[in-house]
Amino acid sequence: MLEIRNLRKTYPGGVQALRGVSLKIQTGMFGLLGPNGAGKSTLMKCVATLLEPDDGSITLNELDVRRQKDDVRRVLGYLPQDFGLYPSLTAEQMLDYLACMKGLIERSERKRVVAALLERVNLASVKKRRLGSYSGGMRQRFGIAQALLGSPKLLVVDEPTAGLDPEERNRFQNLLAELSGEIVVLLSTHIVSDVTALCRDMAIIRDGSIVHHGTPRDAVAAMRGKVWEKVVPRALVDKYRSRLPVISANPSIDGIRLRVLSDGDPATSFSAGDGFVAVEANLEDVYFSFVNAPEAQGSLAGSGSSYSA
Repeated sequence: MLEIRNLRKTYPGGVQALRGVSLKIQTGMFGLLGPNGAGKSTLMKCVATLLEPDDGSITLNELDVRRQKDDVRRVLGYLPQDFGLYPSLTAEQMLDYLACMKGLIERSERKRVVAALLERVNLASVKKRRLGSYSGGMRQRFGIAQALLGSPKLLVVDEPTAGLDPEERNRFQNLLAELSGEIVVLLSTHIVSDVTALCRDMAIIRDGSIVHHGTPRDAVAAMRGKVWEKVVPRALVDKYRSRLPVISANPSIDGIRLRVLSDGDPATSFSAGDGFVAVEANLEDVYFSFVNAPEAQGSLAGSGSSYSA
């Protein structure tokens, strides 16, 4: 289990990246959702021992992450949002080099481990190709291979599917799903579909604070019957936003498609006439209700809660 208590981090200049973050994360896939700048990468780096928080604690099973960094690194796999590769090396050569750095000194054992990992991430057939020729999805799969060196107990993955095409995203999701039954996988992303597809537990972070923690299923269930939709002229969007808890506003052929969180027909309180239709809630509605319309969060009371010390 990974347990984070009251974690705080302020950067020079006064930017508060983490404001008392607390979470309990069990074995399996845990999704951390949030917009860019919400504090996701800062939290990932603190967990991965790459950044020292100002206050708070992190424990992985019996290990104190802040005080036992070397011990934690022996059981940690980390795939950052951006990671460097030697483009002139083949996947086999690069992974062999990283295995040496990880402490696999015996050549025959290292060769076996490298071959098994490349097979696991479906790169065995291209192991002799230079990494500089790899596509974005292939690079990400190689990133998982290097993160799995040493059979980690915790895998930290930061924005792994950003920039991937739908086919590569699907392939990468399948790979993560295979891993999640064995270890703690902490997945940081702003792509809601990744969490929908992969995670049994999740949290939403905004402005350095956890604003929601619970299962995706429970969060969506709490919004059932409360999401309404209407297409409005673009010129009226600001007017609707000023009067109603608008979750999201997406362009359509006829105008802007608004999704609103409300216990009853929003037209009643807005005097907007007909047009709102009750629609099925989804995890994207949950996410946007906390990120775009924080005033609507009271409607999700009871759907999940942040862990607090």
